[in-house]
Amino acid sequence: MKRLLFFLTTFSALLCPAQEKTAVDTSVYELKRMMPVFSEKMKAELTYPLAWENAGIENFEVWRTTARKRVFELMQNLQHQPGDWDMKVVAEEQREGYKALKIKFNLSNWSRVPAYLLVPDGNGKFPAVVMLHDHGAHFLIGKEKVVRPFDVTAEIAADAEAWSAGYGGQFPGDYLAAHGYVVIAIDALLWGERSVQNVDKKGRPKKWERQEVYDVQQALASNFLQMGGSWGAFINQDDILTAEFLATLPFVDPDRIGSMGWSMGAYRSWMLSALTDRVKVTANVCWMNTTDSLMTLTNNQNRGGSAYSMLIPGLRRWMDYPHVAAIACPKPTLFFNGLQDKLFPVQGVKDAYAIMQRTWESQGAGDRFVGKFYDAPHTCNREMQAEILEFFDKWLK
Repeated sequence: MKRLLFFLTTFSALLCPAQEKTAVDTSVYELKRMMPVFSEKMKAELTYPLAWENAGIENFEVWRTTARKRVFELMQNLQHQPGDWDMKVVAEEQREGYKALKIKFNLSNWSRVPAYLLVPDGNGKFPAVVMLHDHGAHFLIGKEKVVRPFDVTAEIAADAEAWSAGYGGQFPGDYLAAHGYVVIAIDALLWGERSVQNVDKKGRPKKWERQEVYDVQQALASNFLQMGGSWGAFINQDDILTAEFLATLPFVDPDRIGSMGWSMGAYRSWMLSALTDRVKVTANVCWMNTTDSLMTLTNNQNRGGSAYSMLIPGLRRWMDYPHVAAIACPKPTLFFNGLQDKLFPVQGVKDAYAIMQRTWESQGAGDRFVGKFYDAPHTCNREMQAEILEFFDKWLK
């Protein structure tokens, strides 16, 4: 009987050979390094129908308005709206050529936040910069990464000094303030004074373990999604509100506001420029690429956790990263990336630069877009900062 069954099975297979498979074979594991094995098929479906080059909208301003509206629709930020500001100075320190203020203000109707505000000496309305800190999987400090802290514990001061190595040993906020710019820096939600208390038994801040870094971010992002929002979009909205607050200060020229950031700060910076015309000029170091290049088995983007702070659900179905950044066109916009930066594949950066360059050129503003490589790793060194200062001086002063 067994021989008969074997013969019938074999004979049937010969008469009815298997058809060519169009789907992934699910008889094996479907995940590799937590990426679906069909991820290339998923990426192939991303046609970016709302990109400037694909949307079929002839008027660029109509396209900008339409694209920006779609981004806001996807942000799902509930009623996270401006507050009454109510700024209070908590501490101040005179520095060479400018004053450093530690302030608190109502960033929104939900959050009263601490911030650093640097104000050049003298009178008049100054140009200003929203300075956006990086991610770094390091949450003990946020605004202190980009502005030299004061009125803090020795541990926070030492941590900020060590972190400044990523900026060439220089605090970029202080660098710009010393050259005549008002600078504001807040903590993004989960960093610095807007983080979760993580202390040892003696009440001293402690470093999160590697797995904790991912777990905490994923828990926070999940909680936002559960309540109809998005952590990444919340951060973007905070940055917009920061720019709006900055424009109300009597010593700031509201028509001369720029933004700057490195790493996640760069992502926040070009998103800010795309989402509000309050920002007129932007400089962005080491965060630009295409989804095709980022979503691979070897890139850190597929680890989750940290990626949630820079995600708006569903946006990739409409536009890729450079398409969203292009909403800022024709504003003066600068991008730097490192040829040795392992986080952002060089070819993906080149492809993204090309998309943005075409967009700016299509509006007769090719000279206002800079996409440049440094032979450097993931960093925002002093040479980069000096070139950014020149860029700001050209377009904001």
